[in-house]
Amino acid sequence: MGDNPLRFRDDAQADEPAVSLEAFLQQSNANSVRIEAGDDIRLLIPALDRVRLVEIDFPKFRDGRGFSSARILREAGYTGEIKATGDVLLDLLWFMRRCGFDSFAPDSQIDPAEAETALNRYPHVYQHAADDAVPIWKLRHG
Repeated sequence: MGDNPLRFRDDAQADEPAVSLEAFLQQSNANSVRIEAGDDIRLLIPALDRVRLVEIDFPKFRDGRGFSSARILREAGYTGEIKATGDVLLDLLWFMRRCGFDSFAPDSQIDPAEAETALNRYPHVYQHAADDAVPIWKLRHG
């Protein structure tokens, strides 16, 4: 995890600033992209081979489009870093991890110990998601 307790990756952090989706698609040398609410994440799929970091902004905690964006990226085979930025709440970290987020840069500080507790609150899941958790029904019935 390194120096950032809200980053759950072992690779080095991207060192270049993320650019907008529109700017990313117009450049050939960018490898970090920022997705704003309303951006169509599917436009990024043909360029995933050069993406190192995707920052998905949450302008308000009520805006759930970022969850779908992360899941779409993971289902398309993207294995790079997906960072949630903006109005990221402690209560949503576990769900964000299940959708494919592996780092967080919230507007308001989150205590690392509280984050750890939130992320480990539920030992079992009921359905498949973008993470590797095995649903409880499959554990019970093979």
